[in-house]
Amino acid sequence: MSIVSHGHGGMVDSLIEKLLQYPEIDTVILTQNIPEPEPTISSNNPRVKLIQNKSRQGSGKNHNNAASEASSPFFCVLNPDVEFGSNPFSALLSSLRKTRSSLIAPMVVNHNGILEDSVRHFPGAVSLIKKFVGVDVGEYEFDSRSNVFSPDWVAGMFMLFDVEAFREVGGFDEAYFLYYEDVDICARIWKNGMKVAFDPGVSVIHTAHRSSRRDLRFMVWHASSMARYFAKHWGRLPRIS
Repeated sequence: MSIVSHGHGGMVDSLIEKLLQYPEIDTVILTQNIPEPEPTISSNNPRVKLIQNKSRQGSGKNHNNAASEASSPFFCVLNPDVEFGSNPFSALLSSLRKTRSSLIAPMVVNHNGILEDSVRHFPGAVSLIKKFVGVDVGEYEFDSRSNVFSPDWVAGMFMLFDVEAFREVGGFDEAYFLYYEDVDICARIWKNGMKVAFDPGVSVIHTAHRSSRRDLRFMVWHASSMARYFAKHWGRLPRIS
């Protein structure tokens, strides 16, 4: 289990305390990407490993470092602003095995129960133009009664990997500092003859604030990540759906 904190403090403490209640979680690896006080729970519980970065690292690099410490056959990447109504891991692991997939994700909703944008078709030139003008063509249609299916890609707020598959594709591409690292690793999973799965019958709550997207730095990171993704994968993705 890999969580990266950017000054999330008490939010992370509460999340880890919840995770340690689930029998499927053997170790939580917490990376503090900026200076902040050490959480009390990390010093009191041997199932929590703390990594304190001397300088800020990109999302992919942080999770790759955590994966190198993982000893479980499964590896989960989790945002610190995710909450649980119930244990999602047992059902997700069951679906992962049944579908023989290498990566699975749950349905993500906000506190009002509204579906978050967390599972999509791979982006292309036409879809980006339509999205720019306000026509969204990348989403899948499903609800909580839908069966498990295999989408193009799932968002990085919650990704549960078979750890051997994660390592086989080389983990996250660390050249993405932020954005598109989740799309990229899903593309490489499919290219390597493996599968991505999505289980709408399992849900988690995402409490993100998206105001940072209006910050110029985030806009630059997003644009550079998009350019890298298209340079790597343009015209070279398998037909999935």
